[in-house]
Amino acid sequence: MQKAVEVFVADVAAAMRDVVGRLPALDGRRLDQDVATEAFNLVTAFIDVDKSHTDDELWGVIFAFGRWMPDQLGRAKPDELRRTSLLVGRAAWLEQVSPMFEILVTADQRFGTTHSRTYYDRGIHLAFTVIALDAQPSRPELQAIDDLRTRLLGAMSGLPASPLTPGGPPGPGAPAAVAGPGAPAAEAAATPAVATEEELPPARPLEELLAELDELVGLDSVKTEVRLVTNLLRVQQLRAERNLPTSPQSRHLVFTGNPGTGKTTVARLLAGIYRSLGVVRKGQLVETDRSGLVSGYVGQTALKVMEVADRATDGVLLIDEAYALARGGENDFGREAIDTLVKVIEDRRDELVVIAAGYPDEMATFIAANPGLASRFPKTIFFPDYTDDELWSIFSTVGEKAGYRPDASAEAKVRAWFASVPRDKGFGNGRLARNLFEDAVARQAGRVVAITDPTDEQLTTLVAEDIAGPGEGPRHGNAEPAAPAPATPAGGPTGSAAP
Repeated sequence: MQKAVEVFVADVAAAMRDVVGRLPALDGRRLDQDVATEAFNLVTAFIDVDKSHTDDELWGVIFAFGRWMPDQLGRAKPDELRRTSLLVGRAAWLEQVSPMFEILVTADQRFGTTHSRTYYDRGIHLAFTVIALDAQPSRPELQAIDDLRTRLLGAMSGLPASPLTPGGPPGPGAPAAVAGPGAPAAEAAATPAVATEEELPPARPLEELLAELDELVGLDSVKTEVRLVTNLLRVQQLRAERNLPTSPQSRHLVFTGNPGTGKTTVARLLAGIYRSLGVVRKGQLVETDRSGLVSGYVGQTALKVMEVADRATDGVLLIDEAYALARGGENDFGREAIDTLVKVIEDRRDELVVIAAGYPDEMATFIAANPGLASRFPKTIFFPDYTDDELWSIFSTVGEKAGYRPDASAEAKVRAWFASVPRDKGFGNGRLARNLFEDAVARQAGRVVAITDPTDEQLTTLVAEDIAGPGEGPRHGNAEPAAPAPATPAGGPTGSAAP
């Protein structure tokens, strides 16, 4: 921890000196000591999060801050620190953005500097270093890092985006953006070819992937769980780099929820996160289902499973509707697929991550189908249905990207349409919003074609007449999408007619 503290103090103090030079009204006489105090506040707050105050953590404080606080820490030992009030209630420091960070953000806004990013990078790394002192970080500690990240990024949200800041454009070699929730089935089911070592693009920066996760509509609980999984992996990575023991953790997951809730999109981001953290080497996502794993002939199912596993090795395998493998009697070949899958997971535990997805109730049947599944899939992430407001956000975002703008009357009718659809099993969610948009584009094309010399606004505006009424259009998001309208003529808004 001492090195992480020294880096934080050196880099943040340099940033503060630049700010003091630009804003002479600030007192810069004790900058190094002030920044060391900031680091102490951050470190002790994370140590206090779980109230355990272990010997490893306290020795870390003594060695890292002894020269900055000789009177309190110069000859102290862990038991002596526990008897003082030095660490009592320190976790409260994390409840708001510190004044020092606010100064850096204000300077960035005024002068176009990136000093708050320096604080963010060094502070997050220091927080992970503190948590990595324990072999098994607690959920409150992992959550505290997520809360700190969210709070700091929130304070930085008004700054211009750049490749160095979360939300900036992808760096060179970054893969193309993945489809959002509700992508058409043909697009979502596409399995990328496994790249050779020479063809692999650079791994995407972790912060870029997390920023893309944050930008997804809704899914707040899903985002939290994914970030906690990411935080745990980062802690384990730090401990491994220091040759410290780590507690073995299964990286396989169960995703439950209705269709169109973003399971494939999140799986793609997780594959990128796993590659960025070195969990897998390539990070490709291979999607399959029962038809891709089960054969109708004796001896062929195991071969199909192995073929899919070979394509997914060094990446992530997503098995959609995994519960279908457990259907049928004892002689059903789906059972053979499950047994083979369990063996593959064990044999390639350092090369392959598996995500099993499906409806919540049915996935319990899948996990119970083989004694080895429960221990290999210990974590389940539930994807809730989208609310009406979230569905409207998806609809309007898809329209904006395609160059269409619903007017107020269209918005009211879209919202009423979403409210009329029953939230039963198989509710289409994001796919429903996308299909409704495509239906609206087709209706709009039929209306506009009758207009002589339509204006750009007429070509790109959706009105109430273009929106299906209750009982019309795609009902659950599983209907075939309507044909897209012709592309906008030259001179109109850019973007294709349908996403």
